[in-house]
Amino acid sequence: MTFELSLLATPKSVPDLRGRLHAHSHDVRLCLSELLTNVIDHLGEGTPVTVRVTGMSYGRTRIEVTDPAPRTLPAPLQAATTAESGRGLALLDALAERWGVEQGVDRKTVWCEVAESSGHRIKKTPRSP
Repeated sequence: MTFELSLLATPKSVPDLRGRLHAHSHDVRLCLSELLTNVIDHLGEGTPVTVRVTGMSYGRTRIEVTDPAPRTLPAPLQAATTAESGRGLALLDALAERWGVEQGVDRKTVWCEVAESSGHRIKKTPRSP
């Protein structure tokens, strides 16, 4: 089953979208919120996006947010302890089994895959230094 919606990325759209996905796990909704918030913060309020949430056959849900800025790539930040922002991609990395970016000529899609059953995450393979 796939949920797809084109919308303008605004602060109001984040909780509205989470509400539409109430049947999904908290982790799915949180990752989607972070991806959409990154568009608002780095491309600007009102940026047109397409959101896709797809159930996969192996117990994961794929979340995709496509925007019209192929050259503005997400970059994890090292947020200061007192900073009020800068932790979105770190949170995404902690919750998602994997994530990445697909670039097109006139768009990019930031995606992640999240285990749908809360509390039963698949163990990640450690990254090489």
